[in-house]
Amino acid sequence: MAEEGKKGQTKKKCPTALKRIKQSKATNQRNNSFKSRVRTAIRSFETALSAKDKDQMQNALKSVYSLMDKGVKHGIYKENKAARTKSRMSALQKTA
Repeated sequence: MAEEGKKGQTKKKCPTALKRIKQSKATNQRNNSFKSRVRTAIRSFETALSAKDKDQMQNALKSVYSLMDKGVKHGIYKENKAARTKSRMSALQKTA
């Protein structure tokens, strides 16, 4: 019965929690932007692969490698994911 009056009330967040929320939003936005760049580079590699354009494929593969390594360095991707992605792309390149 005593809890009835507290319905709908929320506890005020402390300043450190508000700062962490702000930081996590900024980090998420940065990470999503970076992942989008990686996906775009992968798509450009795949289009070069389907067009059988060796020079463009080589440049796209180089940019994917670079972006994946940067992502690992900044903690956006784990090492195994980067290695797996790079390995699959190089295997695709060899078959073309």
